[in-house]
Amino acid sequence: MKRSLAIAACLFSVNLLLSACSADENAQKKDEHSAHHMTSSGDIRETTKSSEHLPSFLSKHEEEMAVLYQQAAKHQELLENLPCYCGCGDSAGHMNNYDCFVFENKKDGSVTWDDHATKCGVCLEIAAESIYEFNNGKSVKEIRKMIDEKYKEGYGKPTPTPEV
Repeated sequence: MKRSLAIAACLFSVNLLLSACSADENAQKKDEHSAHHMTSSGDIRETTKSSEHLPSFLSKHEEEMAVLYQQAAKHQELLENLPCYCGCGDSAGHMNNYDCFVFENKKDGSVTWDDHATKCGVCLEIAAESIYEFNNGKSVKEIRKMIDEKYKEGYGKPTPTPEV
């Protein structure tokens, strides 16, 4: 898992994002998902039965993208405590880095995913770095400090994520 996250971070750093899936995979995934819709900010949201079922919009991306989305869902508490620095707080109403991946976790266990992160290297990098550091023993507070320091200049306005 650590290797996959490290690979994902490297791939996203050089903007390697798109790939195609076979028609059979797309047909199979379509059966597992509800219809998706586009937001006013141009992001796609799609609801699946649970966090174990990834959205179909990931099928056109590299496998590492799906790995990162899956890891983001598993690290909700971590990513909800980290701001995103791409400007999505203003453009998409995001409150934290988790919102770049997941719009809503519903009471019935279903998840409404957001494709915002598939189009944004900053979102992806923050999540991949943070999950990697968390899995290597850093605290949420240490990671927050690292992210705030790294992205404080030359990036968009951070999301309005409360202090840790």
